[in-house]
Amino acid sequence: MTRERIRLGVGVAVTAVYLLPVYWMLVTSFKQQADVFARPPALVPMPPTTSAYRNAVLGDPDIARGLLNTFVIATGTTLLTLVVAVPAAYALARLRVRWVTPALLLFLAVQMIPAVNLALPMFVLFGRVGLVNTYLGLIVANCSLSIPLAITIMRPYFLSVPGEVLEAARVDGCTTFGAFLRVALPVSVPGLITMSVVSFLGAWGEFVFGLALATGEELQPISVVIAKLTNAFGTRWNELMAVSAVVAVPVIVLFVLLQRYIVAGLTDGATKG
Repeated sequence: MTRERIRLGVGVAVTAVYLLPVYWMLVTSFKQQADVFARPPALVPMPPTTSAYRNAVLGDPDIARGLLNTFVIATGTTLLTLVVAVPAAYALARLRVRWVTPALLLFLAVQMIPAVNLALPMFVLFGRVGLVNTYLGLIVANCSLSIPLAITIMRPYFLSVPGEVLEAARVDGCTTFGAFLRVALPVSVPGLITMSVVSFLGAWGEFVFGLALATGEELQPISVVIAKLTNAFGTRWNELMAVSAVVAVPVIVLFVLLQRYIVAGLTDGATKG
């Protein structure tokens, strides 16, 4: 019993450490600018005010445009990742494809490359084909990191599908694609959800590609717009925290609603195959 209490205490302490910055972000967003640097700091704003949300979120067209751009980029990245990564993972898992192991090692290596090292080459290449400062260019740039990860997540699921079941589907009249669509995909739903959420959130918070490839303000994602709230004339921390809280809402909602699938997708994907 004592050991369980110790584990519970450690878990609560670790959780509190992770949640403290989130709490402080929310508290600061409901303060007046003059109260942000009060000594001692107020743990609860008294009285709370929503002026930072009215000024920075509802009253700033740049923030609204940045949120819209981020949603378009993140959604496009997720859809393109699904279209490319799912069939690729199935092919690497179930079809007789040469050089599977080197391909998987390449995917793992790509995930280790910092985005800042890819931004400049992409800017040069995309500039030649007219993809700089376009939604498509930003989506493709994000997919360069999300697709290798998605293939790594999905391949173990397709490996776990019994070959006899796929063969039976073919005997019943399914083509290879039909067996993939009707048999392999339904049993891989946790992996699909995990892959979609990870791809969406990766693109939602991406900064480097947005800064390097969105040369015009009209296509800059919210991560770049937030960075501009800090300037040489100082930072209005309550407004910065208000925008940050709004940006964090999709992350929190997705994890709360899909937590069961995400945990199952990550743990199952690590043990299958």
